[in-house]
Amino acid sequence: MQLVHRVAEDGERRRAESLAASERRVAQCEAKLSELESYQANYANEFAKRAALGIAGVGLREYQAFLGRLAEAVRQQGELLARARAERDAQRQQWQGAAQRADIIGKVVERGRSLEQREHEAQEQRDSDERAQNGTRRIDASRTQ
Repeated sequence: MQLVHRVAEDGERRRAESLAASERRVAQCEAKLSELESYQANYANEFAKRAALGIAGVGLREYQAFLGRLAEAVRQQGELLARARAERDAQRQQWQGAAQRADIIGKVVERGRSLEQREHEAQEQRDSDERAQNGTRRIDASRTQ
């Protein structure tokens, strides 16, 4: 049963490591999205300032095209973040299941140990009682002789 418990604990540890890796991926995706959104906002503000001062047609089209590509990058990064979060949530569920299994197996192992200990103590008590009873019989037998 100890082996089963060790295997369950190893499984839980592996799931926890996978969850930690998923958490890191989510954090990286969030940071990248935040960076892109900040860059997009700054670029849009810069575009607004230049447009207010007057910008040539070619420059206007270039700004708009770049803002479009930037918006697409933000959208794609948002999708990556959503997938990373979904993966993290799935990893969390798998880890929780593995942790519960390891905990249950640990409790079963502990109950088995406790039962073995009680049985061992009861056997020792029976042996001790038998020795004491045999000793009393010998004393009684020696008195009757």
